[in-house]
Amino acid sequence: MTEFKIGKEARCAVIGYGSWATALVKVLTENEARVGWYVRNPEVLESLRSEGRNPRYLRDIQFDTARIAPSDDLNAVVAEADIVVLAAPSAYLKDFLAPLTVPLTDKFVVSAVKGIIPGEYQTVAGYVCERYGLSYKQFGIVSGPSHAEEVSLERLSYLTVVCDDLENAHLLGTKFATRYIALSYSTDLYGVEYAAILKNIYALAVGIAVGLGYGDNFLAVLISNSAMELSRFLDQSFPAERNTQASAYLGDLLVTCYSVYSRNRRLGLMIGHGVTVKSALNEMTMVAEGYFAADTIRHINTHHKVSMPIADMVYDILYRGASARKAMKQLTSKLI
Repeated sequence: MTEFKIGKEARCAVIGYGSWATALVKVLTENEARVGWYVRNPEVLESLRSEGRNPRYLRDIQFDTARIAPSDDLNAVVAEADIVVLAAPSAYLKDFLAPLTVPLTDKFVVSAVKGIIPGEYQTVAGYVCERYGLSYKQFGIVSGPSHAEEVSLERLSYLTVVCDDLENAHLLGTKFATRYIALSYSTDLYGVEYAAILKNIYALAVGIAVGLGYGDNFLAVLISNSAMELSRFLDQSFPAERNTQASAYLGDLLVTCYSVYSRNRRLGLMIGHGVTVKSALNEMTMVAEGYFAADTIRHINTHHKVSMPIADMVYDILYRGASARKAMKQLTSKLI
């Protein structure tokens, strides 16, 4: 298969206008003279053009309007870019990309999305490469324990840049490295992407436990068992040399389970407090990727048959109407 090399002068564009997309544009403008930005929300687009602010997400970030090129024309944004960074919630990614007619075959596409394409039972990498005719050699992932809110405040965060080719990973890393973003590099596209998906399910489980009144002692057990379950799924579904204790795996799991910024933990917390799943989803102002991930991982695991009692419990609560209290009680006998 032909190698795909990222050029040193490659131009970047970001797809999405939520908190993570906004934080990533901030990071990229530290290194790039101008960053393309597909923003389909008229209010956000106008504010970015006139004031250099996103009025909906991370409003404290002040952009230099000379260094961003926000537009509601997806094809124009993609056409002018060499590197296209996907940062829209996975639940809406198909809709965001629907207007696209410009081919991606000469682009390097980067997923900063930690979720599943709902209804497709595919990861973002799988869906985009299949749908747009891309090789995995021209697809990368940026992941790690990095809430957008802290990145926007320039608090030290660690990202892992993942490409099939380590040289591409390092070239891509030059776009994201700043004084507050430290980088590591990997070729484990499968493992890092699935770890970022699974940790959302486990954060939901932690939120449910907290809502039900379980304490820190139990949460430590639940999260350590979640880490083992995550490793078990990766090793049995796609064996490879990987260290799941690294920040892109365990670190991302920990921050999503413990952080006050975690929307998946927040969704679980509401369910643990007795709010119905439907009502809890309606109350969420941002997408909790773990809701969709629970269904897809359950579907995918029918082929691998990995023991995943925590993910199974979350699925039963979200999709089968199981009692959160009873399901968590049953889970306690399966943990070590």
